This record gives sequence, structure tokens and C-alpha cells, in this order.
Amino acid sequence: MELIKKIKQAEAQAREIVEQAKADAARLAEKGRENRRQTLAQTEQERKKATEAVVAAAESEGLAEAEELKAQAEKERQQLRNTVEGKKAEAVTRVMDYLRG
Repeated sequence: MELIKKIKQAEAQAREIVEQAKADAARLAEKGRENRRQTLAQTEQERKKATEAVVAAAESEGLAEAEELKAQAEKERQQLRNTVEGKKAEAVTRVMDYLRG
């Protein structure tokens, strides 16, 4: 009788140990999932910040390049005007000389 009682008590303890192990495993699994979610969210946030920084840098670089190209175009237009102005005066002189002579 005493042996049966001890066996049942050992079985009950074994069930408790198994249930406790299941609960611990479930807690650990949930903790692991939560850590992965947090890590994923943090990684996504860092990726977003890095992308925004690259876009801002590219935009700034693009604006600077556009300003540089505008300045270069204006310089070339001015040079062209100066060249044309000189040739125009020369052409007018030739036409006037032709008409006079």
C-alpha cells in the first residue's frame, strides 16, 4: 500500500515537473519571439533612418549640382552673347561699308 502511494506521489511530482517545464518553455519561447519582434522593429527603424539620410544627401548633392550647372550655363550664355555682339558689330560695319561703297 505504501509503495502504491509513493508511486502515485512520484507520478504526480513528475506531472508537475512536466507541466512546469512546459510553462517555462512557453515563457522562453514567447520571450524569444518578443525579442525577435523588437530586434526586427529596431532594424527596420535603423534601415529607414539610413535610407532617409541617403536620400537627403543625394537631394542635397543634386541641388548643388543643379546650381553648378545653372551657373555654368549662364557663363556660357554670356560668352556666346559677347561673341555674337562682337560679330554683329563687325557684320553691321561690313554691310554699311558695302552700301556706301
